[in-house]
Amino acid sequence: MCSKYSVSSLRIGFVYDAVYPWEKGGAQKRIRELATRLAEDHEVHLFGMKYWEGPDRMKKDGIVYHGVCEPYELYTDGRRSIAQAIKFAAALTKPLLRENLDVVDCQQFPYFPVFTSKAHELVRQSELVVTWYEVWDDYWYDYLGPVGLGGKAVERATLKLGNTVIPISDYIADDLAKLGKTENVHVVENGVDYDALQEIPAADADWDIVYVGRLSEHKRVEHLLQAVDIISSRRGSDLNVCIVGDGPERDDLERQARDYGVDDQVEFLGFVEADEDVIANIKAAKMFVLPSIREGFPNTILESNACGVPSIVVDHPENGSTAVVDDGVTGFVVDPTPEAIADRVEEILADPNLQEQLSDGAREYGQAHDWSNIVTELEEVYLNTLN
Repeated sequence: MCSKYSVSSLRIGFVYDAVYPWEKGGAQKRIRELATRLAEDHEVHLFGMKYWEGPDRMKKDGIVYHGVCEPYELYTDGRRSIAQAIKFAAALTKPLLRENLDVVDCQQFPYFPVFTSKAHELVRQSELVVTWYEVWDDYWYDYLGPVGLGGKAVERATLKLGNTVIPISDYIADDLAKLGKTENVHVVENGVDYDALQEIPAADADWDIVYVGRLSEHKRVEHLLQAVDIISSRRGSDLNVCIVGDGPERDDLERQARDYGVDDQVEFLGFVEADEDVIANIKAAKMFVLPSIREGFPNTILESNACGVPSIVVDHPENGSTAVVDDGVTGFVVDPTPEAIADRVEEILADPNLQEQLSDGAREYGQAHDWSNIVTELEEVYLNTLN
């Protein structure tokens, strides 16, 4: 049987409220990188909040951007805004249904837009694909208390909408299987622009440790501060630690750094606008430490890998970053305690041969995840879904 679709004939729509580069995060960057490369051979649309001046619809770098509503605040009191998600999903309806698309790739978060995207599948006969970043399940109760029951129900309902689901790691695919989703599940991991990263020079700094990410509670940056205190006490010398990022915990973390007596060893750079500057600081470090207990597939670890910088992450049932670190090869997976983090940091600092070995392993892993490889995998998923 002849296929209706070929690799050069697809009309693809990405749906996500936050749009890169106005909002910077793993999902935003993933969509931007994939859309830019897919636009070389396909007609690609991106539906999000309107962060730009001028017409609601514009074409840039081969991508047709649709600004469906004004940019509402994503977070309220440090948590993703439910009201914002509902407003975006409602505003998305008309702009999305106007377009004749073959595939609608809607991101799992913040759930409600997936329902709107399902309407496009039903009305315009497209195929809905849901890209899945994290499975929360019982974590909803930790996040929202008793109200978490509603969040859990919405997550379960969302999972039933897309026939095809794309988890961004095997770890997340396993979590989806626990919820009963095992058919038409195709893992497509995150990627990096490997060659471009090699061209960025290191910052004029000598960091022992770098952290990059949002400063929120589940990131457990306070464990990194405690680990720095432990290490400096053992070594009798100071460390140079760089923390890149901002968020609701920043003031508390700076206060904790003072309380632990490590504020002279830790520099909070805050939000860094240019991606090149973030990469430059990663390159200037001996290792990347991510104490977070909740992650999907962190781009920051992949970028560190591509830069030859090994990573330390923590072993936790809800932490997908353990799937991105090959323990003992590209970095280490440790117990979620400041003491365990401190032990591995010291081990790496004390052994230049180990540093070199981990650096080589990390770089090889990063190169294997170049976006060109990831885009090829994604195209295959789209075609299989359509055909």
